[in-house]
Amino acid sequence: MKTGGIDSSRIESMIAQLRAAATRPENTVRGVQQDDVPAQRVDFASALKASLDQVNSAQQNADALAKRFVSGDDSVNLSDVMINSQKASIAFQATVQVRNKLVSAYHDIMNMQV
Repeated sequence: MKTGGIDSSRIESMIAQLRAAATRPENTVRGVQQDDVPAQRVDFASALKASLDQVNSAQQNADALAKRFVSGDDSVNLSDVMINSQKASIAFQATVQVRNKLVSAYHDIMNMQV
């Protein structure tokens, strides 16, 4: 794992998740209109929020599973706790990398001369 650089595969994975979230059926307009206007697209903010909500949910689920394991719940395995914890960690790290890339792109745009 690279700690100092940006892993482009994670960024591409997060972009793919954002695109998938943007094209989910619950985010599109239902029905066909008379004038054949294409369905509305979800804006970037909505796709980003959906992705952040998924990361938050993964972290909360991992935390809840860990608490159940620590409290002695026999239905929870250590392997399940560790897998969910790693999934949440990877999702968070990918989100941080996407944020870093967005901030970098913002700075590049702001430093452009018009």
